[in-house]
Amino acid sequence: MADSGQKVDTAAALRDFDAKLPFWKGIPFGLQHVMAMFVANLTPLFLIAGVAKMNTQEQQWLIQGGLLAAGLGTALQLFPLFWGRIGSRLPMVAGISFTYFAAAAVIASKQGYGAVMGAVLVGGLFEVLLGLTATWWRKAISPIVSAVVVTSIGFSLLSVGAKSFGGGDGAKDFGSGQNITIATVTLICCLGFQFLAKGTAKQLSVLFGLVVGYILALILHKVDFSSFHNLSPVSLPHFLPFKPVFDWGAIISFALLYLVSAVEVLGDTAALTDVGFDREPTSKETAGAIAGDGLISSMASLFGVMPLTSFAQNIGLVAMTKVVNRRAILSGAGVLVLASFFPPIAAVFNSLPQAVLGGCTIVMFGNIVVSGFQMIARAGFSERNITIVALSLTMGIGFTQVPDIFKYAPSLIQQIFGSNAIAIAFVVALILSWVLPRQKEDGRKGEDRKEDGKA
Repeated sequence: MADSGQKVDTAAALRDFDAKLPFWKGIPFGLQHVMAMFVANLTPLFLIAGVAKMNTQEQQWLIQGGLLAAGLGTALQLFPLFWGRIGSRLPMVAGISFTYFAAAAVIASKQGYGAVMGAVLVGGLFEVLLGLTATWWRKAISPIVSAVVVTSIGFSLLSVGAKSFGGGDGAKDFGSGQNITIATVTLICCLGFQFLAKGTAKQLSVLFGLVVGYILALILHKVDFSSFHNLSPVSLPHFLPFKPVFDWGAIISFALLYLVSAVEVLGDTAALTDVGFDREPTSKETAGAIAGDGLISSMASLFGVMPLTSFAQNIGLVAMTKVVNRRAILSGAGVLVLASFFPPIAAVFNSLPQAVLGGCTIVMFGNIVVSGFQMIARAGFSERNITIVALSLTMGIGFTQVPDIFKYAPSLIQQIFGSNAIAIAFVVALILSWVLPRQKEDGRKGEDRKEDGKA
């Protein structure tokens, strides 16, 4: 009976953000978060390394810096600094953001990677300012706009999950029978474990699926061990591997992208508190999350890394497992930091096949879409809200599927909106929320009633 009681206590602690949880009991749950985001965290760095024509040593510096920044950024969100003003105090996991890749690629190819680092450093401080002032400007963003942002985040990730399910974008054997088999087995294991396991073990469904999928990939010879070649057993992250160069054009481009990222964080915090705590985020949590992303991004530039943001993959994981304990997730952050000093650890995680990740993440991303639908329902299905949601999602998702629509737009517009459905959906939803008239009919619900109440 004592063991059973302990299991109940552990399960309850995992669902409590502040509950004290023994370090060793939290490791498996923190490991889930690391495995869910590991490859996605490093992918933008691999891509930018190719654009910037970095050598092998510089690429290793980049990977180590990315792991260190992700671990420290996650810890900052869990345990805020400066009286809780920088950091969300939410179970957020930070990672390298894809939002900045297109702009970084252009700047790196024309002005060098140092100009990217200068823009990251200054732009991060701008996002800190956005976070510290979020209490004021956030009032201009109504609940229906936040709901649209969350929904667009989920929809924009669906193709990412599907590409991983097929073996990874650009894979020579994309969609092969082996890849689909690995992804499908991983998916079935995640779902089966989630619905058949009991107690605390139930919350390890993703980890179980990843392990089984990895073993199957090993049997089918689908694990790439090339990242283990010529590895040093221990290596310190390199400070200032790329000297920052401060170019005003690059800084302005990144400042605009930091603004877009801040809006994404609004959606992320709304989705996270919805699936993890069944409530809306407080102003302090949202402001702290944005400021935390900005500070860790500026710090990341000192290790040669592009900006970080909260990872939607991990929000989907919270939706599946309901694990929100910050000590459990901190153990995952510790693994990331540890991996930055021990390259072989990073190589193990980096060898995880895309098909295995796809089998797990496709469920997580779907959960984010559903969370967005639930937020839309809470805002209310008035004619005004339906118009805002329909038009913003149609333009956001539709325009990014036809990128040539921005062919004659200025390069800065192409960088911000060309492949970013979230940015387009946000801008359209925000403008509509400002210009469409409020509805006056009796019995209205959701957003209109809330806004009248505030007035």
